[in-house]
Amino acid sequence: MIEVENLEFAYSPKEAMVLNGISFHVDKGEMVAVIGQNGAGKSTLLRQLNGLSKPTKGRVTVAGLDTRDTLVSAMAKHIGYLFQNPDHQIFCRTVEDEIGFGMKNIGMDADTIKERTEQTASLLGLMGKMDAHPFNLSRGERQRVALAGVLAIEPDVLVLDEPTTGQDYKECIEIMEIVKDINRKGAAVLMVSHDMEVVLDYAQRVLLMLDGRIIDDGRARDVLRRRDALESTGLRPPQIIDVALNLRGGDDGGDDGCVGGSGGFNGAGPGQGVFSKACGGDFSEAYDVDTMVEAIKWKKTSLNEDGRGL
Repeated sequence: MIEVENLEFAYSPKEAMVLNGISFHVDKGEMVAVIGQNGAGKSTLLRQLNGLSKPTKGRVTVAGLDTRDTLVSAMAKHIGYLFQNPDHQIFCRTVEDEIGFGMKNIGMDADTIKERTEQTASLLGLMGKMDAHPFNLSRGERQRVALAGVLAIEPDVLVLDEPTTGQDYKECIEIMEIVKDINRKGAAVLMVSHDMEVVLDYAQRVLLMLDGRIIDDGRARDVLRRRDALESTGLRPPQIIDVALNLRGGDDGGDDGCVGGSGGFNGAGPGQGVFSKACGGDFSEAYDVDTMVEAIKWKKTSLNEDGRGL
């Protein structure tokens, strides 16, 4: 669905490259997160995917369309793009018109536009706001309006720049569950997020960026446990992985990934007792980090459902 080959990009011939030697692919039904510190080139990379910016060198192909010679309007039939700032995306006078604009722009019929507008507004909790002017809404509500306009098109590829901006915890989970459902139906999703917990819970794969380059690409849980690489970009592992790594003495990857010894369950490492408190039971034997993360997530979910928290 997305193919990026040896991509380099500069804003002008006199400026340095902002993106350097970027290559990756995203398959149908895959959800990939792009992470890194501010200024790493994440949003710049996303703008390459719908043709808003064109490669200085290399090639970007999305849904079989080469962005170098395809109009943005033609790309929009296949790609849903959410800006980091909803105010850069919203311009209609009502929420209803804003949600329907993209569909109208690609030539959908009026009945389909009305049906999808109402369905998407309902999904994102906007039905009571349909006649409101978007700029009279809160930042979080405007973000949901912009997202509704993207989702209503039912694109093959979703490109999301900080989709949970301005949302509280409940709204964040609701939005990501909607994105997850669309992904399960076959859409490829590429999203930028600074929320490592969201990345761990929803992304199957992670691209870690630094200074316009991809320095790590792999399974989300593997990339997010490599502390040295993350800290080089100003990031830390998600809390759950941090706990699991502390239980193994702080190491970010051994040969077998097992926990035990002086830094493990029975030792005096910084995580001593945390895993038992979180999950209960006897953990005298060795466990790998994946097992520990799943157990902590399960217990966290159980406690949240009970209203007690972790």
